[in-house]
Amino acid sequence: MKIDRMRVYVTRDKDRPRVIVALDTDDGLTGWGECYNHGPDLSLPPLLDYLYGFVAGQDPTRVEYLVNLLVQQCRFPPGALGLAAISAIDHCLWDLAAKAVNVPVYKLLGGAVRDRVRVYAGVYTAPDAPAARDEFDRLNETWGFTAFKLSPWRIDIHANRWGEVIRSSADYFRSLRETVRPDYEIAFDAHAKIFEPAAARQLGNALAPYDPLFFEEPLRPENIEAWGELKQGLNCTLATGESLYSRFEFLRLLQVKGADWIQPDICVVGGITEMRRIAVLAEAHFVSMAPHNPMGPLATAVNVHFAAATQNFRILEYRLPKGQCYVYGGTDIETREDETRYVVDPYLPREGYLELRPDRAGWGVEMDEAAMREDGYIHWQRRVPKRPDGSYAFA
Repeated sequence: MKIDRMRVYVTRDKDRPRVIVALDTDDGLTGWGECYNHGPDLSLPPLLDYLYGFVAGQDPTRVEYLVNLLVQQCRFPPGALGLAAISAIDHCLWDLAAKAVNVPVYKLLGGAVRDRVRVYAGVYTAPDAPAARDEFDRLNETWGFTAFKLSPWRIDIHANRWGEVIRSSADYFRSLRETVRPDYEIAFDAHAKIFEPAAARQLGNALAPYDPLFFEEPLRPENIEAWGELKQGLNCTLATGESLYSRFEFLRLLQVKGADWIQPDICVVGGITEMRRIAVLAEAHFVSMAPHNPMGPLATAVNVHFAAATQNFRILEYRLPKGQCYVYGGTDIETREDETRYVVDPYLPREGYLELRPDRAGWGVEMDEAAMREDGYIHWQRRVPKRPDGSYAFA
């Protein structure tokens, strides 16, 4: 079995662009992968075409061998776009390797250590407590969710005194706890908008009395040692990692004791091959895995297999393929709705979990190539906020 063709689809996941990759073999198998959506997504197809030259004609079951080649041929450590492309090719190789022997991918990773994968619903805004309660209950009644992620920001963090920002966030979480069911778990994603570790600690400790599931990414990722400083004196579970790219960066984070849970993204770090190494490092430091997954239903399928075979997995971020579009920030429930069509049979929650598919080879999903062609590219770019003095703040 040899790889003899690559196909790249530039399509969309509701209102976000997605680059989906297919690797075909000479005996009729196809493996599928998903690139991360960093913004300049139209730069990925030519990059993928370049990387294809290194895997063309190769045996796709030599996954480690080929992924190592893709990384090493860069010589300089690959960055965001390079690793997004390598991640998708890695996904394709694992899918092909599993289909070649007619088993789910998790069987090649040592088998399942759990029967199902717990997920939390990304809400991503900070709606009033009654509206949040109604949204949580709707998601619970339909899909069984008991864990949810919100923004902590109730007021403009740049236009208001920081102490008032802290008070508004703490009052908000208290009102949520007084309004929603007591068994609901609520996480808060600060979206790397805070500059000083001391300020991030203030916010985390203001939320802590009301028991957040985790406090996510209050700081930028560049100064890893600052995460160790932040965690000292923080009284809630600290989670981060979506903006880190390799086991080497995660090792530094773990060595400075900079997180309780880590959140690598399987479409960012180089795919399952690198993700497994990161998980082993985390397990040795008694740190749980809660993968970042704001992507589409193919990325979710890849994550299901990783989570199924990973002992220190905790919970997976999840977005429904049909329903609300993605939004971060603000105080309203998102009302725009759309549908992601490129996976025919996506993993859907039941009782707040994704069930494994032991009778399905590879990722266990069917791709809709016609839908990918019909839906096509949609432009998206990050909105960068401005402070009152006219300077740019963190996106």
